[in-house]
This record gives sequence, structure tokens and C-alpha cells, in this order.
Amino acid sequence: MIEKGTSLSFHDQRGIEAIRKITHLCRKILHLDLQLNISHRLTFFRRFFRFIWDKILACYPGKSFSYRRLQRNLSSISPANIECGLPSGDLTSTSWNFDMESDSVTLKISILGDCHIGKTSFVVKYVGDEQEQRCLQMSGLNLMDKVFSVKGAKIAFSIWDVGGDHSSLNHVPIACKDAVAILVMFDLTSRCTLNSVLGWYQQARKWNQTAIPILIGTKFDDFVRLPLDMQWTIVTQARAYAQAMKATLFFSSATHNINVNKIFKFITAKLFNLPWTVQRNLTVGEPIIDF
Repeated sequence: MIEKGTSLSFHDQRGIEAIRKITHLCRKILHLDLQLNISHRLTFFRRFFRFIWDKILACYPGKSFSYRRLQRNLSSISPANIECGLPSGDLTSTSWNFDMESDSVTLKISILGDCHIGKTSFVVKYVGDEQEQRCLQMSGLNLMDKVFSVKGAKIAFSIWDVGGDHSSLNHVPIACKDAVAILVMFDLTSRCTLNSVLGWYQQARKWNQTAIPILIGTKFDDFVRLPLDMQWTIVTQARAYAQAMKATLFFSSATHNINVNKIFKFITAKLFNLPWTVQRNLTVGEPIIDF
């Protein structure tokens, strides 16, 4: 303790001043950390209550709500600027710091398919690791958001990833109701998951007759290691199922980001009637795109 009247040396004064600055900095850091924790909690609760509200609305027949529409003329957007999720030029992307009530359109996308086929990895590749850490996880259902800007117009994809086990079937109605696109997925290296896609599609159509159907084969990087005759068999069967579903077929790989962003770009172009189309590719050994 410093006695009253005792003069401090220059070094002592500098040391005390440094301690004061460090203490002040620590207080600022603690205050900022507290603000971030509160913000994250509030955001989680907003998403949770939004999920509960959608669950309640799903119990009523007919359309439960309309998507918020942009005041801008989306028909003027250039197709070159809708590379969803890839920030370039006039396109910016964020997964979190965005006011969902602002001048934006929110679009719901459902993902269905068996367990362990790579659905969640596919979504995480698109939305990013940071958003995946903040996703709303419930038993048999994951909710993730992806927000991007096209020529200054903000679009939000609300992605509903339904678990593939039998107990998750009760989430299909709420996940599919009012969705603008339904992605039915299977593992390209597992014939049994391919055989399940028509069942998932039929379940989805009970609750939504208008959503854009897309059939997606995952794990293309493993698929190309299979014997060529087996690849041909799977390609033929997948194309037949896609035709029965009147769906566009994509082969993808989350590991190597093959066709992941292209699929969401395709959805955006279809929804806003933009003159952009994917190139058909039926070459066995390459990522199939068929429509």
C-alpha cells in the first residue's frame, strides 16, 4: 500500500496508468461479450418462436401466410449476379446479421431423404460453418438460414432439413407446407436410399403441390470410384425417378462443392423467372444434370 504523501516514481506512475488502462479494456471486453451473448440468445428465441408459429399454422388448412415481397423489380436482375452464396460484384452474402423484417423476401426450402446420405453436409456447405453453429436444432429437424443480396435486393432462404429416420416423418408437414422448393436427396453409393426417394416425394406432395421438385444425388466424389456398369445402373434409375417426379436431377458433392451452389442458383432463377438455365449433362462419370 502506498502511504499518503509518498511520492511515486515515474515508473510507478506509468505502471499504475497501465493497470488502469488494462482494467478499463477488460470491462469493455466483458460488456461486449455480454451484449453478444444477449444478441445470440434473442436471435435463437426469435427463430424458435418462428418455428412454433409455423407449426401452429400448419395445423390449419389452406395457405397460412404469404412471403414478404420486394419492392424492387426483380425482373431487372441479371442472371450473372445470382450466384447464390458466393459474394462477388453486386452480390453479397451473410448468414446472420440481417433483419428478416426488412425489405426482403423469405423463401422456404425443404430437404428430405434417408439418414446418413449427406443432407446436413450439403446444407452446411451452402450456408457456411458459422451459420451451421447457430442453426436451430430440434429432434429430427434442423433449420438454417442463408441470406444474400442481388443488386441490393435481399433474399433469405429458410432451409428446413428433415431427419431421415421414421420418427422424423411427423416433421414433413411443417417442413413442406409453403415451401417454394423441395429437395429430395439420396446417396449415389447406396441403392436403398435411391429406392426411397419416391416415398419421400409422395409424402411431400401430400402437403405441397406447387413447390419446385429437385432430385439430388450426394457423394459424387465416392460415386465415381464405383465400377462403370454400376454407375450406369444408378444413373438410369435416378433419371427414371426424376422423370416420374417431374424433377430436375443433379449429382453433387459437398466435399468438393460440386453443383451445391448451382442448385440454389437454379432455384433462384426458376422462382424469379430469370433467363438462366443449367446445361444438361448426361455423361456417365461426370456430375449428371438432367431435366
